[in-house]
Amino acid sequence: MNSYSESYKQAGVDVTAGYKAVELMKSHVARTVVPGVIDGIGGFGGLFAPPLGDMKEPVLVSGTDGVGTKIKLAFLMDKHDTVGIDCVAMCVNDIICCGAKPLFFLDYIACGKNIPEKIAKIVSGVAEGCVQAGCALIGGETAEHPGLMPDDEYDLAGFSVGIVDKAKILDPTSQKPGDVLIAIKSSGVHSNGFSLVRKVFAINEQNLMRHYAETGATLGETLLTPTRIYVKAVLKLIESVKVKSLSHITGGGFYENIPRSIPKGLTARIDRSSVQVLPVFDLIAQTGKIPERDMFNTFNMGVGIIACVDKNDADKAIEVLTAAGESAYVIGELVNGDEGVIIE
Repeated sequence: MNSYSESYKQAGVDVTAGYKAVELMKSHVARTVVPGVIDGIGGFGGLFAPPLGDMKEPVLVSGTDGVGTKIKLAFLMDKHDTVGIDCVAMCVNDIICCGAKPLFFLDYIACGKNIPEKIAKIVSGVAEGCVQAGCALIGGETAEHPGLMPDDEYDLAGFSVGIVDKAKILDPTSQKPGDVLIAIKSSGVHSNGFSLVRKVFAINEQNLMRHYAETGATLGETLLTPTRIYVKAVLKLIESVKVKSLSHITGGGFYENIPRSIPKGLTARIDRSSVQVLPVFDLIAQTGKIPERDMFNTFNMGVGIIACVDKNDADKAIEVLTAAGESAYVIGELVNGDEGVIIE
């Protein structure tokens, strides 16, 4: 390609860096190809022919999100190959809460200066997330914004589309008192609550290197752990038992997310003693002197997804999730009431 503008480069935008970044990321993108991908990366739009199979009324389900201020840790640690997993996870874990299978993903990277090798590392994480989710990375955008943000910083967001047969969309109205709530373990803080986390630990390069016996790792390693992607395990669960609803525990924790999947007249009663809180959350609470109510209203506390099933299906559900590589256990049940969530 002979596109080049010396004037634009002097203004802070090097178009040739963008072309190099695309070349460097192509091998990562190739890992994500699934049935339905029509064209390679680099066109004006990502083409995808959804495999409809025997679906009678296919419904598209979309989700979009970013990484949030967790990305600041990537800057401080100069580690850029995992935040892409977080970006994919935040989108696809939402999509599966409708019972949909993610089909494809697009990313958007805004940076102060396009450093092709760094951009390729970011995209390698996005590609890894897509592989874990079983969806294709069919396109994206890298935008150089000199003067808007520092040269060494960037922001990352994404967008995903999934599909589900209308008759198989999860129906929360089928829930009733006595239904069981099953927790699927998280990998850590995931990608929510980092504004509070950074305040609690007064995050800087030095304290990110501090090793904590509670977590068996440095603070930076623990906090930068990528968000777990539950797509494949949850789809197996949906195929095996009747799942009435799914809650993705993100920003707002238990109190905000669980009620989104429960109809009026029902309340989720969580058994506090059954919650397998990860050590990192105890560390956050103790260091920041944060009340437990606030912890459960900000973080996932060790629970990434909560599935609601009939009590007769609970054992089978845990068996299926365990076989799929997840750690799952009963965390509570549905009861009559309009409190949304009770933790006791």
